[in-house]
Amino acid sequence: MEWPCLDEYEKLVIRMNTPRVVVDNAVCATTTLVKVDSARKHGILLEAVQILTDLNLSIKKAYISSDGRWFMDVFHVTDLNGNKLTDESVISYIEQSLGCIHHVRSNSFNGLTALELTGTDRLGLLSEVFAVLADLECNVVESKMWTHNGRIASLIYVKDCDSGNPIEDSQKIDRIEGRLRNVLKGDNDIRSAKTSVSLAVTHTERRLHQMMFADRDYERQPIIRSASESPAVTVQNWVERGYSVVNVQCKDRTKLLFDVVCTLTDMQYVVFHATVNSAGDKAYLEFYIRHTDGSPISSEAERQRVIQCLQAAIERRASEVLFFSPITDLDYWIIRLFIHSVPMGLQISKACFCDDRV
Repeated sequence: MEWPCLDEYEKLVIRMNTPRVVVDNAVCATTTLVKVDSARKHGILLEAVQILTDLNLSIKKAYISSDGRWFMDVFHVTDLNGNKLTDESVISYIEQSLGCIHHVRSNSFNGLTALELTGTDRLGLLSEVFAVLADLECNVVESKMWTHNGRIASLIYVKDCDSGNPIEDSQKIDRIEGRLRNVLKGDNDIRSAKTSVSLAVTHTERRLHQMMFADRDYERQPIIRSASESPAVTVQNWVERGYSVVNVQCKDRTKLLFDVVCTLTDMQYVVFHATVNSAGDKAYLEFYIRHTDGSPISSEAERQRVIQCLQAAIERRASEVLFFSPITDLDYWIIRLFIHSVPMGLQISKACFCDDRV
């Protein structure tokens, strides 16, 4: 007699905590409004922004508030061409995805082995990594690589060439890790080069941010100075309300909000209020944050660390991306030829490889 009552109670809890999502094209003439009301939990803002940015939507404005136990957001979004959303399948996907934001979503890379690499960037490194993988009979399904301040972080999703299955043989995994670590070490990076193999991976771009953050790329000086302006980041405390107020001004681009919120979340800060606005090619972001324990930023060293980390998170994605698809044993040689044909003075700082046939 108790089980039916428990089931009904669980259903009530689910109904109470299920986000309410509204996609509205009538309110604004130039953007589509996406409204999300939900019970608050740590990381929910990042999950919402991640869903929108994974659809390559541009967030032009946003108003975020999550005081108390409720989370209320309004996003003004367009497609990459600056148009409102009219595709009903996209609108339906947004509603369904944001509606189940509290639930764990399946990983799109199930059935693959993930290789994580961090080390010192240098000329020809990418070519050497793919040479090793080809020699070890690893079929590269997708790969993403970022560089910043002379450091490199890469996630490479592979499977066994013969079986088409994830690579689970411990001896082969050890060989892969050992040879890739030797490549990353080169002559000068004996201590900081790292490799790891995993069958379970979080969101790829979030993981790249985490890898570069753990590598402390934000503390290093850039090898090549960018011609663009550095992001302007300020952090001040609003003592009366117990918030730390973070302001960011930089060039507007897609996934900017994701990069900033991802960094704040992984640094264990909670965003209680925020406004995002873009004017022309400039973006203005303001966040009212606290630690997960409820305290604001408490020292000058911590304040400087937040500034450095946010600047690094914005700069990591500032370069252009080169796409190669698909990746097979034959295509590896094409990529190798391209890499070795890059004129002197140019450097690959971002790359994305994928096999659409998998």
